[in-house]
Amino acid sequence: MNVQSKMPATADEFLRWNEGREGRREFVRGKVVEMMINVTRAHARLAFRLSMQLGRQLDPSRYDIGAGEFAVRTKDGIRFPDVYVDRAFDTLQDLAAREPLFVAEILSSSSYIKDFGEKVADYTGLSTLRYYLVLSQDEPRLWLWSRDAAGAWTGPAQIAGRGEVVVLGDLDVSIDVGELYSGIEN
Repeated sequence: MNVQSKMPATADEFLRWNEGREGRREFVRGKVVEMMINVTRAHARLAFRLSMQLGRQLDPSRYDIGAGEFAVRTKDGIRFPDVYVDRAFDTLQDLAAREPLFVAEILSSSSYIKDFGEKVADYTGLSTLRYYLVLSQDEPRLWLWSRDAAGAWTGPAQIAGRGEVVVLGDLDVSIDVGELYSGIEN
């Protein structure tokens, strides 16, 4: 007998419903949205290298850094950014970030419109978020949205070229673009 589970109607229901399921999905504006499972080697390298650069510079007792499997709650649902930084908490059973400070998405042909459209609105709507970074997976080109001291968003600032550095001043982090894109040629 094929028993279908009730589809979630809220972000909290989605997190419980999605726990332990295979595949990737997000909860956006009340709907479960299936996501890309397979990524390119360039995508995987960028997510790993960005996480490593963040990890070398951020204190692990103060910050959690991850890639793709941990949720970020938005006003309209649940997202799973390619890379995130959250304040560290002792509640190890959380299914979603509590105070995300940084999120990054790596572009693909299928995500371009979402990453530059609805995700900008979703992520910049988070009261704790300081930075939203979008990375091309084909060339050393990034777009950075930043929240200023008054709480207003600026950007996106476009950063292009292997010699560039992305500075996340509030986190005291510098991202070396050349290191991120080493071996990734267009």
